[in-house]
Amino acid sequence: MELVKLTRDNIEQEHICCAIANNNDIQVMSKKNWLRERLDEGLVFLKCDVRGKCFIEYIPAEYAWAPIEAKDYMYIDCLWVSGQFKGHGYSNLLLDTCIKDSKEKGKKGLVILSSKKKKGFLSDPKYMKHKGFETVDTAQPYFELIHLPFDESVEKPHFKNSVHTHENMPKGFSLYYTNQCPFTAKYVPLLEELAKTKGVDFQVTHIQSREEAQNAPAPFTTFSLFYDGQFVTHEILSEKKFEKILASKGL
Repeated sequence: MELVKLTRDNIEQEHICCAIANNNDIQVMSKKNWLRERLDEGLVFLKCDVRGKCFIEYIPAEYAWAPIEAKDYMYIDCLWVSGQFKGHGYSNLLLDTCIKDSKEKGKKGLVILSSKKKKGFLSDPKYMKHKGFETVDTAQPYFELIHLPFDESVEKPHFKNSVHTHENMPKGFSLYYTNQCPFTAKYVPLLEELAKTKGVDFQVTHIQSREEAQNAPAPFTTFSLFYDGQFVTHEILSEKKFEKILASKGL
């Protein structure tokens, strides 16, 4: 299987696996713009030469949009091999390529966000631990920071304190999101409009810098929803799913 690496020279014509559409689609535009700004920071977007979700995205942890301390590590933003491509060894190919590249760049290990049980948008804990990753830190309600050290003497990564303190959040819903995932460009405006229609307090923080992301109140900065300071979900919601959450709160 041939692997394709996104660069400034080919990003216009290459599809991004998580949003296959033309470059005028708001989701594609949002994601590609975010990628362009990260390439000079060492971000790598590597995909199998197939039309679908089969890729890995990683970046030096110092530049990761995540509230973690992981000096000299490589942070994996996303490793996604969708159902139709499973069973062909593509996950191993992508991860092993990342490991080789990270070692060649002098990194001390890999770190990625996972969960106690498999959840959407987070790495599969069963697979990652099969590949040698171990849990080094946790954050409520289910987040786990897992790492694969290349040298056992290396300092272990950990979450920043910001993920543990939420007492200053306003009442009602608080949403934090970035453009790292293309789907937020489509769904966040829809959720804002729905909340407005229903007269629901819904405050949105669009994280637009690495510094903001590294001090965010949730490990998953792509999309995290709180209600009265309590974490609700990291799943990027459709209008229908948000309506169910509103109903559960009696709204």
